[in-house]
Amino acid sequence: MLDFFTIFSKGGLVLWCFQGVSDSCTGPVNALIRSVLLQERGGNNSFTHEALTLKYKLDNQFELVFVVGFQKILTLTYVDKLIDDVHRLFRDKYRTEIQQQSALSLLNGTFDFQNDFLRLLREAEESSKIRAPTTMKKFEDSEKAKKPVRSMIETRGEKPKEKAKNSKKNKGAKKESSDGPLVTSKAVPAEKSGLLVGPENGVELSKEELIRRKREEFIQKHGRGMEKSSKSMKSDAPKEKGKKAPRVWALGGCANKEVLDYSTPTTNGAPEVAPPEDINLIRGTGPGGQLQDLDCSSSEDEGATQNSTKPSATKGTLGGMFGMLKGLVGSKSLSRADMESVLDKMRDHLIAKNVAADIAVQLCESVANKLEGKVMGTFSTVTSTVKQALQESLVQILQPQPRVDMLRDIMDAQRHQRPYVVTFCGVNGVGKSTNLAKISFWLLENGFSVLIAACDTFRAGAVEQLRTHTRRLSALHPPENHGGRTMVQLFEKGYGKDAAGIAMEAIAFARNQGFDVVLVDTAGRMQDNAPLMTALAKLITVNTPDLVLFVGEALVGNEAVDQLVKFNRALADHSMAQTPRLIDGIVLTKFDTIDDKVGAAISMTYITSKPIVFVGTGQTYCDLRSLNAKAVVAALMKA
Repeated sequence: MLDFFTIFSKGGLVLWCFQGVSDSCTGPVNALIRSVLLQERGGNNSFTHEALTLKYKLDNQFELVFVVGFQKILTLTYVDKLIDDVHRLFRDKYRTEIQQQSALSLLNGTFDFQNDFLRLLREAEESSKIRAPTTMKKFEDSEKAKKPVRSMIETRGEKPKEKAKNSKKNKGAKKESSDGPLVTSKAVPAEKSGLLVGPENGVELSKEELIRRKREEFIQKHGRGMEKSSKSMKSDAPKEKGKKAPRVWALGGCANKEVLDYSTPTTNGAPEVAPPEDINLIRGTGPGGQLQDLDCSSSEDEGATQNSTKPSATKGTLGGMFGMLKGLVGSKSLSRADMESVLDKMRDHLIAKNVAADIAVQLCESVANKLEGKVMGTFSTVTSTVKQALQESLVQILQPQPRVDMLRDIMDAQRHQRPYVVTFCGVNGVGKSTNLAKISFWLLENGFSVLIAACDTFRAGAVEQLRTHTRRLSALHPPENHGGRTMVQLFEKGYGKDAAGIAMEAIAFARNQGFDVVLVDTAGRMQDNAPLMTALAKLITVNTPDLVLFVGEALVGNEAVDQLVKFNRALADHSMAQTPRLIDGIVLTKFDTIDDKVGAAISMTYITSKPIVFVGTGQTYCDLRSLNAKAVVAALMKA
């Protein structure tokens, strides 16, 4: 039984709606629009909202959306057929009203579609019941029952699969023996195999089997001599002895050996020492502590683009004109066949840029659903249209809503006289403690006091690492520069203690001492470690932090999908709250090590629908950036 079926335009005007079991379809449809249609995630044409499953279809030619909703515990096999039939009939029946493409005509139009829909629904339900139940096949009807017993006898040294191949080649055995050399075989004759096969045992051999046996006997007698002769012919070939002359390169030689000298320069026999770095040089976060945007371009890329823009001298005018006109599609609607080759290349390109394979397939499918049936202009190519749509989808994915604004939320917490709590989680070795220190430096630059809670009581040296960061951050922001106020402090209780209890005590201490922000460091854990994931879910449930940040590496591809999915699932399964707390944002580390293979950012945001709040790009405290979606997409689409 369907809950609802609705048809609306992409502009938001509801043209027709069928109310079944559900009283209202507003909430599920709005969730579908926010989470799928606006975020360019229409790869699988299905969406789950609470207890409902929503299936939808896009009509890009007339800018329409068809949505059907039903209980997710039901298995309705006729839904896909129903939505296709309704789409076809509604489009053909009201083509004139829809083609005007004006909001006023759609509002004034009368779409009396109730009787037609009930007829299509009844036909779809009856067609699903007519299907005959599958019956188990009998042994007499199987292929094995039709085979003779003689075909099931196997000779020693011959594989079952090879026997079928040999029987097909027996017809050409005479031609092979007369036209060219025989191919040696390792099959053993039937007489030597110990099997009772032959006319003397009451079994008549066929003509093909007799030929095969004669051929095997001939191979056994003469095959070894042929192998020895072929080996001797190979051994008679003369071997080159002695060392070859060194290869001389066109621009080689030792004339430029000074260019290859990377040793430390010396002055009067002593090596030159670089001047020590001033501590003020690392205060490069920006004026007022603002984060700089992530820049994915480099000087080499700029030089390459400049060289590529220069016209080629060898390219003729006629060839350039035909190259420009190649692939033009004149005012026709796009189909799957038109986009298939382009989407295949785009999918392979995304996977090569470190996008997870499943995510790349869903992205291309989403672009295909978005463009299918869309009318193209006269001077638009399929490649440029698909590429432009993919770029727009990627930018939209990297900018999910709502966005995370930590500074605004911290100021709001200050007005309520409570500390703003941030919890860091992630797998082992991704850089949680290091990036926690970078975020601490950024908060200090913006004038907020920070309390670091050492809740990693599992890894040896975790507390000492945070103590070192706290000491250096205190040297950059001493109390005398802030009116005697301690700007950063470490809260620790040692090792082997309950992490949730330490976090609770740290939050209470920050509230009493007037700290603005509490940064909770947790132990690294693999997504399959159930005890540690249970402890993390307990810490988040008991302390209810304002922000849960997942720290991930930019180096991973498919692993990012597995990590985020299992982290969210573990937080939901092991949480004691009715509405479990999941990941709110992502910190992407080691971004400076991947060049233009930035696909992990796409994979992470696509899976969680959460923004990348910070990007780590180096080894100093100021190496923290905010994500620039357009720059990342430009690096991703670069060939």
